[in-house]
Formats: sequence, C-alpha cells, structure tokens
Amino acid sequence: MLNFLSYLGRVGLDFISQAGGMALLFLTTLVYTFRPPFRLRLFFKQMEFVGVNSLLVVVLTALFSGMVMAFQGYHALSKFGGESLLGGLVALSLVRELGPVLTSLMVTARAGSAMAAELGSMRVTEQIDALEVMAVNPVHYLVVPRFWAAVIMVPLLTIIADLVGIAGGYLVGVMLLNVDAGIFIRKMQEMVEWLDLSSGIYKAFVFGGLLSIIGCYKGYNASGGAEGVGRATTEAVVIASVSILVGDYILTSLLF
Repeated sequence: MLNFLSYLGRVGLDFISQAGGMALLFLTTLVYTFRPPFRLRLFFKQMEFVGVNSLLVVVLTALFSGMVMAFQGYHALSKFGGESLLGGLVALSLVRELGPVLTSLMVTARAGSAMAAELGSMRVTEQIDALEVMAVNPVHYLVVPRFWAAVIMVPLLTIIADLVGIAGGYLVGVMLLNVDAGIFIRKMQEMVEWLDLSSGIYKAFVFGGLLSIIGCYKGYNASGGAEGVGRATTEAVVIASVSILVGDYILTSLLF
C-alpha cells in the first residue's frame, strides 16, 4: 500500500513539475515574441514546415473522414427517414469537432514529433548550450518561431480540412448515395452557424499552441543521448495528443 501511494506521489509531482515547466515556457515564449531581433526567416521556414509540409496528410485525413461520415450518417439517418439532414450532419461535425481535432492530431504526429526530436538532438549534442555561449537566447531562437508557426498554420489547415471533408461527404452523399444536391447544400447552410465555424477555429488556435509548446518543452529538456531523444519524442506525441482531446472537451463545454 505504501509503495502504491509512493508511486502515486511521484507521478503527481512529476505531472505538476512538467505542467509548470510547460506553463513557464509558454509565458517566456510570449515575452520573447515582442523582443528583437525578429527572425522572420526562421518564422516563415517553420510555417512552411508545420503548414505546407503537413498539407497532404491533413487533406487525405479530412477527405476520407468526410466520406466515411457521409456513409455512416446516411445509414443512421435512413432509419428515421432523415436522409435530407446528411449535409448538415457532415458539415456540422467537421467544423465543430473533427476538423480541428484531426488536423491537430496529424500535425502533432508529423510536426510536433519533429520539434521534439530536433530540439532534443540539439540538447544532447550541446548545440543549445553553444547558443547560450554565443549570447543567443535558445527560447527566442528555437521556440518562438515554432510556436507562432503552429498557432497560425493549424487554423489555416483546419479551414482546408473542413472544406475538403465537406467535399468528400458531398461526393459520397450526392454521387454515390443519391441524396439531392440542393437539399444537401441547403441543410448544410441551415444547420451550420457562424458560432460553429468560429469555435472550430478557436480550438485550432489553442491546439496549435499546445502541440508546439509540448513538443518544444520535451525536446528542450531531453537528456540521455539518442535514447533520451526517442523517449522525449514519444512523450511529446502522447502528451500532446491527449491534451488536444482533453482540451477539446473543455473548449466544447465552454463554447456551447
């Protein structure tokens, strides 16, 4: 019993320590955002890495998610004679939940893991220490561009994912399942409101910040050589993915 309580205590202290460290890194990032020099070249490079390079996987994920939702939704609605609601169901589910969540998870798997691996490799090879010796603040140089690139690009990717997912649902619903195209679009317009669209974008902003801060924190504090870098990368992906899902529930309860 004592061993179990001791284990719970260690887990709790480790959780508090890491949560506090991530919060401090977030606040430090905000502070250094407004301090020169402003490294726009690094910022645009990270925007390309986080956004442009993640476009294909996000588009494929959204396309097939919308198509699957149309299939499942049609067969569920047909039991009650509500096939006409298919357009609204697909669009509403994508813009509220699936768009921001799936996009953030895909960006976490591709870009968040790379952030942790890159910073972890720099930490164990003492490149971060070298930056400090050269009077370059590592947070300002490494974390700030990655954070703002994720905060800006994840919402843009979410908008693209919403459009592609709705297009996939339209293809399946109208082309394969013979739902009337006019009714599909009209129900989508009637059921989706500005609050639904804006809430998905707000979520994407938060998720972009979460995945970047978690990835950078785990990489920045990596230790133990190559094994430590691998462990930090794995932890970054797991923690960021769980945080996105938990954050989605919290934001949904607050926004609706």
